[in-house]
Amino acid sequence: MRFPIVHLSFIPASGMAIFPFVLIKYAELKADRQIINHELIHLRQQIELLIVPFFILYLLNYLVNLIRYRNHDRAYRNIIFEREAYGNDSNYSYLSNRKFASWIKYLRQTE
Repeated sequence: MRFPIVHLSFIPASGMAIFPFVLIKYAELKADRQIINHELIHLRQQIELLIVPFFILYLLNYLVNLIRYRNHDRAYRNIIFEREAYGNDSNYSYLSNRKFASWIKYLRQTE
């Protein structure tokens, strides 16, 4: 499945996924396979959770992590969806081999 990659210089991160788009901060990131793969993993997660529930779970997980770690970066990096994406963004065959709802296994793992 192909998704449009859109350059928006005002987004707060290098890349973001908001179904059906991959948003990138810098135009040259269109060629960065790892960032694009990371965001495509998020798009798959969003599709599995029917988009809106993904964002609700994402935010709730971040807030719980923020209470737990008292640090934005640690809270963000330990969001279950981010852990799956960061853990597999350099594996370019991951999405073709990924099982449905693979993010669930990151619920049981802790940093």
